[in-house]
Amino acid sequence: MKKLLYRTEEETVVYDNVLEGLYSLYKSYILDLETEYNYYHFYKPLLTSGDFLSKPMILLLGQYSTGKTTFIKHLIEKEYIGMRIGPEPTTDKFVAVMYNEKEQLIPGNALVSDITKPFSQLESFGNSFLSKLECSNTASDVLKSLTIIDTPGVLSGIKQISRGYDFEKVIYWFAQRVDLILLIFDAHKLDISDEFRRCIQAIKGQDSKIRIILNKADTINTQQLMRVYGSLMWSLGIVINTPEVNRVYIGSFWDKTLMYDENRSIFEEEASDLYKELSKIPRNSTMIRLNDFIKRCRTLKVHIYLLTYLKKKLPYFVRKKYMKSKLLKSLDKTYEEVAKEYNLPLGDFPVVQFMSEKLNDIDWSRIPKLDKKKIDKINKVLNVHIPQLLEMSIRTFSLIWVFKL
Repeated sequence: MKKLLYRTEEETVVYDNVLEGLYSLYKSYILDLETEYNYYHFYKPLLTSGDFLSKPMILLLGQYSTGKTTFIKHLIEKEYIGMRIGPEPTTDKFVAVMYNEKEQLIPGNALVSDITKPFSQLESFGNSFLSKLECSNTASDVLKSLTIIDTPGVLSGIKQISRGYDFEKVIYWFAQRVDLILLIFDAHKLDISDEFRRCIQAIKGQDSKIRIILNKADTINTQQLMRVYGSLMWSLGIVINTPEVNRVYIGSFWDKTLMYDENRSIFEEEASDLYKELSKIPRNSTMIRLNDFIKRCRTLKVHIYLLTYLKKKLPYFVRKKYMKSKLLKSLDKTYEEVAKEYNLPLGDFPVVQFMSEKLNDIDWSRIPKLDKKKIDKINKVLNVHIPQLLEMSIRTFSLIWVFKL
């Protein structure tokens, strides 16, 4: 099954301008305020151009030999640089498969040093992880609109060993940032190992992003497939404990001849549905980034009001430590006071325990005074610039996948 991905020049301009607009707003209005008020200590790190302008990402996760790497090859219709396939664990690295006409491998340390890519924060995991990270620049039309993250095969049983870095935390980092998470299962291996279970636990909270692929389904007959599907749903129901049922795509995502041909039409319809969902990711990603940026601006606004209010309550000379402790113990009451004074929704305030721990770590005397002009900058972003970008983003554009047998 062949796939072609295209979009018009006008649609490309609309898509790129929205993200460039967000990045421009961040640099012009928000970045200095986040730095001045120590926002990154409390919340997320400062953003780079790569966090705004990078392509949407898909994360592939599964136990070894379930067909993750082969799925990527099938999707982009070619082998990517550094690709290895085998029955035993072969992919022992996190590989970002990205578009570039010049095909080459970029090692982890060089990758995180490039602020035009969204991986700079991975530097915090250290050299033991960075030696297991690389970028595969590959010339494929599909990759012009998507970046695919291949992951090491999750190990099972006695094969579970120390990787030298916190594997689940890395999975969590990617899960927060990608637009779609594909959990891939082999129709012949449905057991969920302890490590895989921990990985699934690590992506909890990202349930709307999770899709399931039951791969290599052509290697069993219809009756066996029904049993395997039921067993998979039962196993997932225990691990992914959510009221919503995750979408499961059934098929064999490779270029081999089908072993059991009786379900060909079903597999083709399932593949078509999956590719259509993937084709929607770039537009959905733009809306998600807009939404996340709005939330970040609202959080920053509350953050500035809260910190400056607390500083105002702190004595200049005596009993500073005592008063700081007292204010932290009544932080929930302070929330209500700040919300009332500045007309802020309480829903925009962070969890009290989280904020109390963070506030305890900083010197309140170093908090800058409240400057109305700085708040006006945030309000201008939220009330003037964001609506303009939102209007731009909802203009109709689409990415179309054409399927040819």
